[in-house]
Formats: sequence, C-alpha cells, structure tokens
Amino acid sequence: MIINTGGRTDTVQYYTEWLLNRFSEGYVLSRNPLFPNKVTRYELTPDTVDCVVFCSKNYKPILPRLHEITDRFHTYFHYTITAYGKDIEPGVPGIEESMETLIKLAGLVGKQRIAWRYDPVLLTKEYTVQRHIETFEKMAKVLSPYIDRCIFSFVEMYKKLESNMPELIPLSEQDKDELAQGLGTIAEKNGIFIQTCGTNGDFSRYHIHSSGCMTLDILGNANGILFKDLKHKGTRQGCHCIESRDIGAYDTCMNGCKYCYANKNPQKAFENYKYHDKTSPLLLGVIKPDDTLIQGVQKTFQKVKRYD
Repeated sequence: MIINTGGRTDTVQYYTEWLLNRFSEGYVLSRNPLFPNKVTRYELTPDTVDCVVFCSKNYKPILPRLHEITDRFHTYFHYTITAYGKDIEPGVPGIEESMETLIKLAGLVGKQRIAWRYDPVLLTKEYTVQRHIETFEKMAKVLSPYIDRCIFSFVEMYKKLESNMPELIPLSEQDKDELAQGLGTIAEKNGIFIQTCGTNGDFSRYHIHSSGCMTLDILGNANGILFKDLKHKGTRQGCHCIESRDIGAYDTCMNGCKYCYANKNPQKAFENYKYHDKTSPLLLGVIKPDDTLIQGVQKTFQKVKRYD
C-alpha cells in the first residue's frame, strides 16, 4: 500500500508534528470526505506500507526530523515550486528560499527520490507564457542536479475558480503548445526528464513524456524495490497513478493558493485549524460516538521473493 501525505493538504508545512507522531505511534485515522462518519484506520509500519509519498510546497519544517520516517520507510518526495508570488500563493515561501530547501532535501534523501512539480501552469495578465518560460529556465538551471524529474500540468478549470480566481485567463491550445515547447526545450537542455500528469494532449514532439506522477516504476526505481506489474487506476479521469491512501483532510491547507482544488475557500482552512490536535490520530478533531471505525485493507504491491 502507498501512503500519500499531501494530496488533500500541505501536511508537511502545517502539521509536521502530527505527522511525525503518527509514524511514531504506528497508525493513523482518516475520515472519509464523502461519508464523514466513516473513519478508516491504517497501520503505519514498514511491513504494511510499501512507500510513503510526500507532496509539499515547503519542506523546511520537517527537515530536522525527516530521518524519523526515512530511516524506516521507502519514500518519495514531490516538491512544488512555481513561478507565482504571494499574490497567487500567499502562504508559500519565495522561489529562492524554496529552491534552497529542495537542495537541502536532496542532500538528505538523494535526488532519485525528488520530483520537482511545476504545476499548475496558468495564465493571468501578470503570469504570461513568456514569464513562465523565463522563470522555468532560471529554476531548471539551479534544480537540475538535485531532482529525479520535473512534472507539470495545465490548470484544470474547476467551477470554484470562477469566484476564487477571476483574473485567470483560459489557456488556448496555442498557449499550451507554446508552453510545452518552451518547457520541453529547457528541460532537455538541462538534462531534466520532464513529464505531464493528468494533462490531456501529446507533447512528445517536445521530448515531454506522458505518465502518472506516482507510478510503481517511479517509486520502485527511486527505492531499489521490485513491484508487481499492476494496472494503475488513478484518482480521477486522465490520471495514471497507482492507487494510494491519503491521510490528510480537505479544507485544512493554509497556503491559500488561489487555484487550490482542496479548499472550498482560503478562509475555511484557518477556521478548521482550531480543531487540530497534534496528539490525535485524526488530522482534525477526534473520534465521535456515531463514527464507524474500520480497518483499512493494506495489500502490498511488492513482488514476493521466493526461496526454494
């Protein structure tokens, strides 16, 4: 089983101590977002978890104690660093600081375990195609020695973006092609393996690969382990990732990114934070009398070694 720590919220940045407590105690509880009274327990032990996948925009809070997890578990790290400033990502460190933290992370876990996410790619009057290409080139030159790959996607036009981000300019097919050509050329020049994830369109002519961002091949190669040849079901249409279990919660990320799909609105996360207890097995709140607690199924994806 794959544990995902950052699909619903930036757990690393805002809930570091809770996350470390969960791995220390060896289990976590996750509330079903569609059926709130259904709570699933997952064991967090090396024999029940094939790999722990992180996704964050700021790893600085966890770096001093990250070894508490990496010493025991196979891991992989998605680090999102984009071209945007505080006007789009108010709770995210600046580009220079973020790149410095990524370099420190690579020193701890190795470049083979780090994917730089440059996503989502979106346009406003301020963030033009040209600005993306110029910023990406500057970042690629710095980060290329410290990453396994770069992953990008074009913004998905969720309905709530109409109210949360009215300045958004819809991407035309010409915009996408120009962006893909620019990013692909820069990546090739800097020796970076670049791929899309959850984005429609074939950009292989620009040396851009199409793949899931969390596949058994990626995780296995990064950690030197062999996985079974399994179909990757994904988490949504167009996704080619292996199934995972997310231990976070929606409406809890305080980065405040305008394009965020995981928060109803930026303020909701700050309101929910008061329900967070770093000692609770749940990210938010505690078990209620009318909750149904079930044990999660945790099947390994690894190949079984036989000794005849």
